[in-house]
Amino acid sequence: MRAALLTEIGQDKLEIVEDIEAVGFGPGKVRIRIRATGLCHSDLSAMNGILPQPAPFVPGHEGAGEVLDVGDGVTHVKPGDRVLVCWLPPCGHCPSCKRGQGHLCLDSLVNAGVPNFKRPGGDVFGFAGTGTFAEEVVVSAGCAVPIPDDVPFEIAALIGCGVTTGLGAAINTAQVAAGSSVAVIGCGGVGISAVQGAKVQGAAQVIAVDPVASRREAALRFGATEAVSPEEFADAKARITGNEGFDYVFEVVGKSATARTAYDMTRRGGTVCVVGAGALDDNFQIDMFSLFFDEKRILPSMYGGGDVLRSYERTIALWRAGRVDLAGLITHRVRLTEINDALDQMRTGTALRTCIEL
Repeated sequence: MRAALLTEIGQDKLEIVEDIEAVGFGPGKVRIRIRATGLCHSDLSAMNGILPQPAPFVPGHEGAGEVLDVGDGVTHVKPGDRVLVCWLPPCGHCPSCKRGQGHLCLDSLVNAGVPNFKRPGGDVFGFAGTGTFAEEVVVSAGCAVPIPDDVPFEIAALIGCGVTTGLGAAINTAQVAAGSSVAVIGCGGVGISAVQGAKVQGAAQVIAVDPVASRREAALRFGATEAVSPEEFADAKARITGNEGFDYVFEVVGKSATARTAYDMTRRGGTVCVVGAGALDDNFQIDMFSLFFDEKRILPSMYGGGDVLRSYERTIALWRAGRVDLAGLITHRVRLTEINDALDQMRTGTALRTCIEL
């Protein structure tokens, strides 16, 4: 079959190959024909080494498609079912899952170190244990989550990661209060979803911060009350909050510099929500007196910070009710052979989300 392959970490182009095979099918596994997959910035971060990922590998972790086959013991889906790919499914029995923190389950991450594919030249991994930039994938049963017939594949793919991450950061992790002031730093697909989550929660002001004009314009369409460049952020803080700072600031970039900006722009007693995934050697620092005296809450948010399966259901309900716009997040639809052009657009910051049709 065909897939997009990165042979070495650090390469900026993917190779479209036609001699790759999904492996590992058996008890407790599901084979999925991928119909659509989102291009997420985490894929770029894995390609350039910011996120740890063995190579060679097939990127992609936001996907949706049809079940082709199920292994022994799989009862919740059957061939022909429409599913989205959950790259971090809760196992249900580890300490994190038993505490109701399934998004912190490490059981499924073990699969990230097991090859998902093979070529004549050897084994190939799938990013985050999935690898949705391929026509077919074999994943653990928990990764295959049924979706209703009215949810298009391209929207289901985005729900599988970016939308759930952004909405969940505002709803689950920060629990944005009605009438509050919110700033979102970084307005790609996840940041825009955080903007929509703050709007759903009833925030009075939602300020979008991004250096790219097209992303600022997009943030306004998705519910931001104002959109500013990083250079204009301090002025917005002064005008909107009387220089006190925002009640909630979301960092959706994944860098210590923007995390520090988020901290500085948050009021005393406010909440800093870190959503962006950064590098192991990029350290965020704060002095101990400020940490104590200002009592700002620093809340990391991984995968939306809640029960991902319940979050999927909530997102679909909000989408059906017209409370969130998911179709508008997809600014480009491309074929697998056009993936490198889509990567270039994402690197320049001009696209919110690209949907790859397989």
